Amino acid sequence: MAISIKPLGNRLVVEPIEEQEITAGGIVLPETAKEKPQKGTVLAAGPGERNEKGDYMPLEVKEGDTVLFAKYSGTEVKYDGKKLLIMREADILAKLNE
Repeated sequence: MAISIKPLGNRLVVEPIEEQEITAGGIVLPETAKEKPQKGTVLAAGPGERNEKGDYMPLEVKEGDTVLFAKYSGTEVKYDGKKLLIMREADILAKLNE
């Protein structure tokens, strides 16, 4: 999905992956009762941090990667009716190989 948000520096735009939670009895939990998602897809990535020479150091994650991130990291924004997170690369804990 192409979006027209271009993050700056070492920031990323991540779409959280909402996993539907169902109890053992078959009850679907509402969004307010669920844990915040900690898994998402990178939709856009900034150019990276600059080193001492002024050159960009590329980010380790790229568009399309599925990542795990810290529970309360990033800034939540709404874009085209979707909840997105803008966060620093340092908030990414791991990249998933799916």
